[in-house]
Amino acid sequence: MNKYIGHPSQLYGIEEMRLCGGKAEGMRLLQANNGKGLMLTVSADRCGDIPRLSYKGINLGFFSPCGYVAPEYYDNKGAGFLGSFTAGFLTTCGLCAVGSPCEDGGEVLPLHGTIGNTPAENVMYYEQDGALHIKLTVRDATLFSHKLVLVREYTLPLDKNEFTIRDTVTNIGFEESPYMILYHFNMGYPLLSENAVVTVPNKGITPRNDRAAEGIENALCMEKPQAGFEEQCYYFDVTEGCVKIYNPDVKVGLSINYDTRELPFFTEWKMMGAGDYVLGLEPGNCTPDGRDVLREKKLLKFLASGESASQTITIRIEE
Repeated sequence: MNKYIGHPSQLYGIEEMRLCGGKAEGMRLLQANNGKGLMLTVSADRCGDIPRLSYKGINLGFFSPCGYVAPEYYDNKGAGFLGSFTAGFLTTCGLCAVGSPCEDGGEVLPLHGTIGNTPAENVMYYEQDGALHIKLTVRDATLFSHKLVLVREYTLPLDKNEFTIRDTVTNIGFEESPYMILYHFNMGYPLLSENAVVTVPNKGITPRNDRAAEGIENALCMEKPQAGFEEQCYYFDVTEGCVKIYNPDVKVGLSINYDTRELPFFTEWKMMGAGDYVLGLEPGNCTPDGRDVLREKKLLKFLASGESASQTITIRIEE
């Protein structure tokens, strides 16, 4: 007990709130503050993803022009995903489709799948063992098709400026199901600028297309915002699951730490557009080329009936 305070939230805690107005009307948010400068917002109505992340008041993620968008406005046709792509610090892509819209196995699949626009259930939050916890469940299940369930838990220690995401996806159906997941972490200003230093330990880089090939020598060099910039994507053969970004201008950075056996692919999405200024650092069990392409290349992952797959990612603030 602390004799100096009346309520724990004076120093740290989780506060629940709902948004009012526009396409954000009614969205449920959980704002977690560890009392040491780290603050993150979890969107219970959008897969438990992270629209906001800041450290000592310094914004770390990218917030797209569409802002907060409730799931009822999601368009699952083609690239309609972009109309509700808040981005934020984290958007989860999957669970049966990631990347380009396509048709595969008789299914018409939208850009980046539907999980990131799916509300969570069984949402709970509490303090335990010196840390804040948020736990929730998200269903990606359809009649006559796949039946996957994601259980996600955030752990935010009160004595460290870091947090951990633990995800377990289970196939609750009676048939084998494709399983694709990509963690679309989005860096934004002022963490991201032309002076940001990005480190991806690797033994090779593959450009996604000709546009990316044009800038492969500067894949990890950030640039000033430019009107009309065309995005570039790179696939890294990582040697270690520890990707970093640091900006000396604000003296803050972060690292994304994960197990490459769980998430063997890593994608960099470099978008230096004016007003669309974002860097995606994206570990996953797939690339964002679409399920049809992954199947053709024999890289598509599957979950058998009753089978589970788990991923753990820790985000650490670095000063």
